[in-house]
Amino acid sequence: MHQIFVASDGTGRTAEQAVRAAMTQFPDQDIEILRFSDIRTNLQIQQLVQQAIEMKAFIVHTLVSDKLREELFRVARLHDVETIDLMGPLLDRMSDQFSVNPSEQPGLFRVINESYFRRIETMQFAFNHDDGKRVEELKKAEIVLLGVSRTFKTPLSIFLAFKQWFVANVPIVLGIPMPEIIYQIPPDKVFCLSTYPNRLTQLRKARQERLGGTTSEYANLDYVKRECLYASQIFSSQPKWQRINVTSKAIEEIASEIIALMPKKSEDRRQETEENE
Repeated sequence: MHQIFVASDGTGRTAEQAVRAAMTQFPDQDIEILRFSDIRTNLQIQQLVQQAIEMKAFIVHTLVSDKLREELFRVARLHDVETIDLMGPLLDRMSDQFSVNPSEQPGLFRVINESYFRRIETMQFAFNHDDGKRVEELKKAEIVLLGVSRTFKTPLSIFLAFKQWFVANVPIVLGIPMPEIIYQIPPDKVFCLSTYPNRLTQLRKARQERLGGTTSEYANLDYVKRECLYASQIFSSQPKWQRINVTSKAIEEIASEIIALMPKKSEDRRQETEENE
């Protein structure tokens, strides 16, 4: 049996897939692939080569750091261990084409993929938990938006989901009690969206006109005032809930206010993800 070490300063999945693709051209060969991830130091290089010596393996690698590639080449050559560099020649040629040096940051491909798949998850979560759906799952949300109709709950949820937050929103309707689970959620996750009744009435009338409907109690100023008062009473019952006035603000501005009020640990984690997108 042939032993192949796959080494990377990231996960090593790319190198392993390349090796497995190549091995389809050698169907009669009995091989075992061992993956070594997060190779970042000279000591790890030396240990890798020593293990390759003991198992009579050769090394296929996708190290993006020039220094680590040179160290691996040096140590492997010293001990007569065969190495195959999948990344170095490609980076060199691309560097020539673009006339710029590569960043040599390990793990970027993994970060990009994780960011991409998380965004899919957060977007799906927002759709599944829009307008009070699946309230029994609200504890899974990182952000819960409360507000009466036309306080931008849905577009805010979608925008924040695109920024990789798990967001749910729950409507407040005059006379209808809030789901009990709302009061079991950590208060720093709950954001109360408010606006002025006069402005809200205008938005609701415009929506009804756009949809071709007739003006009803939904857009009546007296009803809107009572609904806003009802929402305010709910908000005031939980003083640790955070209130955001959305009047005449862009979605991006409101979202920035919400993110700024999130617990620092969560904010730092998301900022780190966004910086690597």
